[in-house]
Amino acid sequence: MPANQLKLTKIEALEQASECLRTLAHPHRLRMVQMLLQGRYTVGQLADACGIPSPMASEHLRLMQRCGFLTSEKEGRRVYYQVADTHLQNILQCVESRFGCDAVAL
Repeated sequence: MPANQLKLTKIEALEQASECLRTLAHPHRLRMVQMLLQGRYTVGQLADACGIPSPMASEHLRLMQRCGFLTSEKEGRRVYYQVADTHLQNILQCVESRFGCDAVAL
């Protein structure tokens, strides 16, 4: 197929996609997304599941929120995170399909 007939995404959109994919490309963030695709969780719950301190988990969550992947909702003193972008389900399915989805009990 000649280059002038290819259907290609605008480079600006690909730049944005690559930035967001770089953000996801961290094992703790992928674990958090796996959890958040199954429900709402607090920073503390996500930090415990990843075995990291809460301030580090907060930073990971902030980066994912900045890309529009997550939202947060305050209830009293607790802040719950949840998935905002339904495309994350497809991305995680690709990751799990390629690299395995061995379940671990938390």
